[in-house]
Amino acid sequence: MIQAPKGTYDVLPQEVERRRVLTGHAERILGAAGYQRIETPAFEATELFARGVGEATDIVQKEMYSFDDGGGRSLTLRPEGTAPVCRAYIEHGMHKLPQPVKLWYLSSFFRAENPQRGRYRQFWQVGAEVIGCATPETDAELIVLLAELLEAMGVRGTRLRLASLGQPETRGAYRDELVAYLRAHESELSDEVRGRIELNPMRAFDSSDPGTRAVMAGAPKLLDRLSPDDAEHFAHVRSLLDATGVVYELDPTLVRGLDYYTRTLFEFSSDALGAQSGVGGGGRYDRLIEQLGGQPTPGIGWAAGLERILLAAPEPPTAPDAVDLLVTVADRESREAHLAAFVIAREARRAGLAAQLELTGRSLKSALKHADRIQARYVAIVNDRDQATLKDMTSGEQKELGAAAVIPEVLRGDRL
Repeated sequence: MIQAPKGTYDVLPQEVERRRVLTGHAERILGAAGYQRIETPAFEATELFARGVGEATDIVQKEMYSFDDGGGRSLTLRPEGTAPVCRAYIEHGMHKLPQPVKLWYLSSFFRAENPQRGRYRQFWQVGAEVIGCATPETDAELIVLLAELLEAMGVRGTRLRLASLGQPETRGAYRDELVAYLRAHESELSDEVRGRIELNPMRAFDSSDPGTRAVMAGAPKLLDRLSPDDAEHFAHVRSLLDATGVVYELDPTLVRGLDYYTRTLFEFSSDALGAQSGVGGGGRYDRLIEQLGGQPTPGIGWAAGLERILLAAPEPPTAPDAVDLLVTVADRESREAHLAAFVIAREARRAGLAAQLELTGRSLKSALKHADRIQARYVAIVNDRDQATLKDMTSGEQKELGAAAVIPEVLRGDRL
């Protein structure tokens, strides 16, 4: 038996409703704040992620699905959403629009990482981006919107961690200081951390190795080395969150696996998810548009995993889809009855009714049992081209009428 590849999964019909609920909340919450939906291609030029996400990141080095398109061009299944949105912003001249440009997406992404609970090689994310505005209010608005989405979904035990990376110049000086500290404690670090001290030293804060964690407890913190402007920006973001009652904790060790972040950085987690508790997060990326070939343009965004949100949220009560009318035939051998039934079902849907046609050739008795299972309000039993019996499945009453009268009768909703 052929099975789905490791790290992928099928979204079955019974699971679609929860995703529909999440999509509805995203549309409502983000749309009310002026965000418009965008969708980018499933694959992009590999260079987009090498330049945007960063060649030193685990995503680019280990986790991307890249391939030759047959014409000598390297393409990559998108591992994240921000770089493609920024590419679209540049390519379509969105800098000419009134700024800022507020966009959101709900798409599938791909990473070649070890599958875990709620983490797959093909996964879905909802994300939001604001491009063209550098104010602290923008940072706070995005954080609040993600908090509202998680609250609307009933995500349990949420925790918001907040930090600032400052500007690249500040981070460059801090990086040199951190590298020197790591070199001084090199023998106490894990092999993985030792191997990337020069490449990506800040990822040492993410290590689960006990020896490395002990070393990092005494490491210098970037939050203590912010420039006055960056410190003021971060303080303003915090005051806005305080004013709206969003609870957060400062985490000077917070690191996310993308190189493009500047200034504000944040991550939401949920106690309901255990050790792998991240639900979503993001940060400011004021240099990314320029790195991708655009004009210097500030930006900030976040992404949250659908699978992670749904794991951390309770199962909502879901009602079956309403079925107004099931159309069947009295005589399975009657071609005329089948033709009439087909027309009635189609016209009923055009009239706005949820109407299903009995397709399997069930007997009349079995068709009525099926109507009970799908909770159909009415069953139209077509006798021939012109005549039908309409049965009210709630009362059990039925009426003989012309086939053309079936739809008006259901629309009236009169008890038979």
